Amino acid sequence: MAYGDEKMETKPTMKKATATRGKMSDAQKSDLKKHMDKMKKGGMSASEMKSHRMKLMSRMRRGMTASSAHKDLMK
Repeated sequence: MAYGDEKMETKPTMKKATATRGKMSDAQKSDLKKHMDKMKKGGMSASEMKSHRMKLMSRMRRGMTASSAHKDLMK
């Protein structure tokens, strides 16, 4: 039997379920602002604050609170 004579069956492609990421609510935005003000007073640099904020936002869009997202990030 030569190479390529067999017909190969292909599996149907299935999309993996991904977590839906919605917009942040006004309450979440205000909690994030309060948290970032606290971090600024704590002496975090501008680049550290931007990185920290982006990481918190990604977690908060999945449904975490600001404090739980911070704990998850800092462990």
